[in-house]
Amino acid sequence: MNPLLDYSGLPRFTEIKPEHVGPAVDALLAENRALVARLAADSAAPSWANFVAPLEDANERLSRAWGQVSHLHSVLDGPELREAYNARLPEITQYYAELGQHEGLYAKFKAIAAGPDYAGLDPARKKIVDNELRDFRLGGAELPADKKARFMAIQEELAKLSAKFEENLLDATNAYARYVEDEQDLAGLPDDAIEAAREAARKDGKPGWKFTLRAPSYIPVAQFCDNRVLREEMYRAYVTRASEYGDAKLDNTDLIEHIVQLRREAAQLLGYDHYADISLAAKMAETPAQVLDFLNELARRAKPFAERDMAELRTFAAQELGLADLQAWDIAYASEKLRERRYAFSEQEVKQYFPEPKVLPGLFKLTETLYGLDIRPTEAPVWDADVRFYSLFDHAGQLVGQFYLDLYARETKRGGAWMDDAIGRRKKGEAIQTPVAYLNCNFSRPVGNKPALLTHDEVITLFHEFGHGLHHLLTKVEELGVSGINGVEWDAVELPSQFMENFCWEWDVLKHMTGHVDSGAPLPRDLFDKMLAAKNFQAGMQTLRQIEFALFDMHLHYDFDPDAGRSALQLLDEIRRQVAVAIPPDYNRFPNTFSHIFAGGYAAGYYSYKWAEVLSADAYSLFEEGGVLNPETGRRFWSEVLGVGGSRDALQSFVAFRGREPAIDALLRHNGMV
Repeated sequence: MNPLLDYSGLPRFTEIKPEHVGPAVDALLAENRALVARLAADSAAPSWANFVAPLEDANERLSRAWGQVSHLHSVLDGPELREAYNARLPEITQYYAELGQHEGLYAKFKAIAAGPDYAGLDPARKKIVDNELRDFRLGGAELPADKKARFMAIQEELAKLSAKFEENLLDATNAYARYVEDEQDLAGLPDDAIEAAREAARKDGKPGWKFTLRAPSYIPVAQFCDNRVLREEMYRAYVTRASEYGDAKLDNTDLIEHIVQLRREAAQLLGYDHYADISLAAKMAETPAQVLDFLNELARRAKPFAERDMAELRTFAAQELGLADLQAWDIAYASEKLRERRYAFSEQEVKQYFPEPKVLPGLFKLTETLYGLDIRPTEAPVWDADVRFYSLFDHAGQLVGQFYLDLYARETKRGGAWMDDAIGRRKKGEAIQTPVAYLNCNFSRPVGNKPALLTHDEVITLFHEFGHGLHHLLTKVEELGVSGINGVEWDAVELPSQFMENFCWEWDVLKHMTGHVDSGAPLPRDLFDKMLAAKNFQAGMQTLRQIEFALFDMHLHYDFDPDAGRSALQLLDEIRRQVAVAIPPDYNRFPNTFSHIFAGGYAAGYYSYKWAEVLSADAYSLFEEGGVLNPETGRRFWSEVLGVGGSRDALQSFVAFRGREPAIDALLRHNGMV
């Protein structure tokens, strides 16, 4: 049997091959199209049982099969798999575009909404019907035939362009290597970064040390390397990836222009002026103007703190480091030196206390304490030898969910960190289908006989993605369309992830998840106190940087005219002049690597990180009031936020948990901007 067509259990990753992709997709699309035709032609009054359920079953089968292919394309990319993926991507996109425009299916959902049975549906099913009606309108179901065809062609082209954007970025990142043969050039670099670079060079059969643009290799150079020439060289390579400064075949500049134009055209076909209006239709925020007001107000509050941060850094760099002309490639380096001077510790010192074999059990212990769960390692087929698999059980011993953990960077894996769903929770007959998640990071792998060491920022990243995972795994909803993260407004989906980050600053949590890599001694309390004192170090600068990206994204999809002769890069430069306190060099090509909005789901939605940060900080303040490890508050968060998924509006879930609507005060307090 084709492993992609086996739904009896977990994905059979050890057996899936590129040649399985085409036949599986062809078979599923043929089955689904035949079913859609039968359902549309059925003269019986549509009901959940005779219409919604069979359509959901068919689409879940396709989603699970294609989801495995997409996942492998992200974590184990190679020429054959990439070719198989790209060959079927247009067909998958076309199918979903056809579905979204199908007048017969749309009519049946409208009939259910207007029929006598609608009032008797439970809230989750009502929400699914309401979401479907909204998505049919946004999918072009009400368009005339000629506009439908154009709208569908746009969707197919956008899917191809987004995939190409991500592939170009991965290939451009992998194309660069810097070999260093003089050990003096490595001064300041941590020992583990040097050893990893030596091992990378050895694998290539080269002398010395090899550095790349993948995060575990690049970031230590930017942050610690005393050699300013090397820092500048690697900075330039990093910020010009997938641009005209490199291989022309990997340049994302034209893709950006084309993507923005097509999104705008799609919005106008649907009767909207801007793509941002489409994006916000399924979010908490109501209008682009509301989002821009939120971002500009946050920028107004943060800018004085950011200006102070930058002034302090410039003074320190000039007086203590001899850097009178502080440049972009100096900022991370000078900031680390200032942090060490001011708080008497370094990130490298802290990193020694966060070996992976201590961090993971600590994360699991926190989760078990808050929610009464038991997390156990479990056997499952995986795509790489480093991938692990775990099962979650409740206090009664019932299986709640399962997840894959893929922590390390590799050449075949896209950058960043993310959670994705493999299987969603739903009721099937009398049984409950167990949800399964993918958790992916890009940390440095173990070097020599030592375990992998995580920076505190990487610990925060791990907690963040685990929060997304819990949102998917701890759902109590039994309807697939709104279980887990399904149906959750996109600007609220970051609430559980950012909420989890707060625990990384709690002594009662960290003391259980640290142990020096050599001595095994736990993190000293005085070092933790220094970390806590430094928590909001340069918080103003960091906040403005995120606002800069969010403003760029929203303006690009709102009031930017791609046909007026102004480029996306010029727009970003204008926004920087308004809000930034550090202007990068003219050659910086950040948009060409901004995969969140050009290859991910964050177009006109990058503001979600800050929007949800307000929600998460305010939600966490209830834990602060009642004890951060209080299982009663944990159970309430599970019940009112994690458990309900997308079955009700996110604002309702927040109010049910917090007892009131969210306020910005906790966010400003957490960031030291009061």
